[in-house]
Amino acid sequence: MTGSPAAPGSGWPGDPATGATPVARSAAEVVRLAAGTSHLAELTARVSVCSACPRLVDWRESVARERRRAFADQPYWGRPVPGFGDPRPRILVVGLAPAAHGGNRTGRVFTGDRSGDWLYAALHRAGRAALPTSEHAGDGQRLSDVRVLAAVRCAPPANRPTPAERDTCAPWLDAELALVRPSLRVVVALGGFAWSAVLGALARSGDAVPRPRPRFGHGCEAEVGGLLVLGSFHPSQQNTFTGRLTEPMLDAVLHRAVLRGAEV
Repeated sequence: MTGSPAAPGSGWPGDPATGATPVARSAAEVVRLAAGTSHLAELTARVSVCSACPRLVDWRESVARERRRAFADQPYWGRPVPGFGDPRPRILVVGLAPAAHGGNRTGRVFTGDRSGDWLYAALHRAGRAALPTSEHAGDGQRLSDVRVLAAVRCAPPANRPTPAERDTCAPWLDAELALVRPSLRVVVALGGFAWSAVLGALARSGDAVPRPRPRFGHGCEAEVGGLLVLGSFHPSQQNTFTGRLTEPMLDAVLHRAVLRGAEV
């Protein structure tokens, strides 16, 4: 396996890209490359090598080189983190962005940090994750009927992407949503940022988003274009440590999603 960051095609478990995968180096190239494929696997590969946002590239790679002391003996992914899970999902779970020492380290969204511990444990309780934990990209985790992704694919400083970075990354979300749309029944937005990103993507796809635009809150719901959009507080340490989000609260949202996803 390569060093940090991981070079495309160098042997990282589950790496979707190769040295020949085209790289977006500007917002215009993100638009072109996101719209230029009809295959989810190719889109995933293109997402994983995107270099369109200089601040995010510098941050994710500097974190990968410097590493946290607890992970000093591990290589870091240090690239954009693509979607993970069922290629024909009934449920799409959308978060904000990868964690600097979570997905940016492991190469899998919501993997290797406390937020991921909560999410994958809840998906396992809901019967949609093979394992109750997700520790690294080669751990054998599999999702059934569920795909997980982040609205912004690179770890941002202070977990806060800028509006320009959000907008530059949006075509990847739009394209992935379009490719999984035929099987999709539910979108779960983890946090207000993801809620806004999901409703924006649906509006750009031509769906009629209710006006006034539905406000985010835990357990909130909106029907958009035949999809049920559900809101949940993000399983961040701040929310879980303070009790703002509890396991029963997250389970209730996912139970609602599973029931809707099972409908024909």
